[in-house]
Amino acid sequence: MRTANIFLKTLITTLLVTFPCAVCAQETPAAREETVNTETADWEQMTVERSMELLYADQFAVDYYTGEYALITIEDSGRFLVVPEGKEVPANLDEDVTVLQQPIENIYLVATSAMDLFCALDGQTQIRLSGTQASDWYVEKAREAMEAGDMIYAGKYSAPDYELIVSENCKLAVESTMIYHSPEVKEKLEEFGIPVLVERSSYESHPLGRTEWLKLYGVLLGKEELAEKLFAEQAEGLDEVMAQENTGKTVAFFYISSNGYVNVRKSGDYVSKMIELAGGKYIFDDLGDSESSLSTMNMQMEEFYARAKDADYIIYNSTIDGEIHTLQELFQKSPLLKDFKAVKEGNVYCTQKNLFQETMGLGTMIADMHTMLTGDKTQEFTYMYPIS
Repeated sequence: MRTANIFLKTLITTLLVTFPCAVCAQETPAAREETVNTETADWEQMTVERSMELLYADQFAVDYYTGEYALITIEDSGRFLVVPEGKEVPANLDEDVTVLQQPIENIYLVATSAMDLFCALDGQTQIRLSGTQASDWYVEKAREAMEAGDMIYAGKYSAPDYELIVSENCKLAVESTMIYHSPEVKEKLEEFGIPVLVERSSYESHPLGRTEWLKLYGVLLGKEELAEKLFAEQAEGLDEVMAQENTGKTVAFFYISSNGYVNVRKSGDYVSKMIELAGGKYIFDDLGDSESSLSTMNMQMEEFYARAKDADYIIYNSTIDGEIHTLQELFQKSPLLKDFKAVKEGNVYCTQKNLFQETMGLGTMIADMHTMLTGDKTQEFTYMYPIS
């Protein structure tokens, strides 16, 4: 028996020496895959394989690099590298590039115009922190999430609750350009290791340029295909309206402030562009300094009266001071409005307060304006309504 044991041990030793790779050859596919995934890419060696096609937006760009790394470039706001889940941050990455590692969760969303785009992609579940109170949301999914406690208020852009934001393991703060009025907030968030993405959709001159930011959020959420599909539907709807002839009708879009000034949109603003796309003509076609980033301006009521009294239609913007439903409410803001052509002919409309939060609805608002201008009784309004 002892002789047999010695023979067996000798045989095993011989096999291991003779075939040293036999054990190595048994490495599992999972182990090999893990080895591949842990290899660090070199940014200096990576190349752009394709770029995102954008039809209207010009304030951002997306380039896809080897390995499906997506580099987002936002005009005057920086560059962000979206690293796919399970992949490493490339070596030798440029210092000015902010890394966003997927999955990007527990987002602190302050830019109100972005919420509707996130919700369209069912991405509200990745937003944990809101810069807007539940009572101030007109985006239904956002309000419901806050009422259910799935999304919580973390302070407005100028006064965030840093302790709460950090405790919730926030992976990204999405801010509007208002953050530049409080630069110390942006710096503080970044000190806590929270990347800050400043979105610039409000600088898009074309209405659908704003909606096209849907594609950028699709990159963050890993839902590019859905974003492309939803945006294509918006663009197709607008094509149908644009295919029709311009009505030549003039439109004034405004609201009256508590101190009596009339706030109007500048000529190059996206609202004036919406009127044009709908087949109308914005009554103030020569307003605004092209060098200024502000999209609105105030004027005295007397000047507004002189320039807009003959407009074929007037649309009252309810966003700031609320909706109006009767002409009497309109006249309380200024009796001079009684003499307007649009008032006399019954062509007075008011926007709903949810218009400027529901960024996915801008194409529908253009369709509403087209319905107004053509007097099409077969179509119903979504974001505006007539007042009498």
